[in-house]
Amino acid sequence: MKKVIFFMVTAFISISSFEQKNSTLNKEEMDAILYMREEEKLARDVYDLLFEKWGVNPFGNIRRSEQVHMDRMKTLINTYELEDPVDRNNDQRGLFVNAVLQEYYNELSAAGSTSLTEALKAGAKIEELDIKDLEERIKQTQRQDIISVYTYLKMASENHLRAFVRRLKMQDIIYEPVLLDKKEFDKIIESEHNRSGGMRWD
Repeated sequence: MKKVIFFMVTAFISISSFEQKNSTLNKEEMDAILYMREEEKLARDVYDLLFEKWGVNPFGNIRRSEQVHMDRMKTLINTYELEDPVDRNNDQRGLFVNAVLQEYYNELSAAGSTSLTEALKAGAKIEELDIKDLEERIKQTQRQDIISVYTYLKMASENHLRAFVRRLKMQDIIYEPVLLDKKEFDKIIESEHNRSGGMRWD
């Protein structure tokens, strides 16, 4: 009888702990973490594909950085005991739970496969998307651990965007933003290389 009571109490404590952990986040915060986990996967998967196709940087370097970003998001998923959408597809390349990100992958991987120029433009667009979404997610939470991760990812994405723009400029192509405000885009491109990147990506 004592053992039964012990196990019941243990189970109750475990359930309470789980509920308490998740109750610290609202639905918007939870959805944001899951979305950004897959958005970082989007970047990694597209860059993996385009590096295999074209064999040039910045794809080779940045794809490794995107894996680090995925790992950062995985840490948040583990911390708040959320169900990882990447695990649901066994982290297969090009497969996403989120339908919007699946469409982005299909569109960008197809466009980037047509030419190196289009591949570099696809990379720049991905980084624009990442920056825009991270700015929105930062506004949705007050939790410093989450803000810290998002801020790190945003600074890295700015570094990556600069790398793609530089590479396009080497081909005498001036990249114009498609998602970010022109003023914000110009500010990012003209700013110094952020420390979060740790290296030049091109």
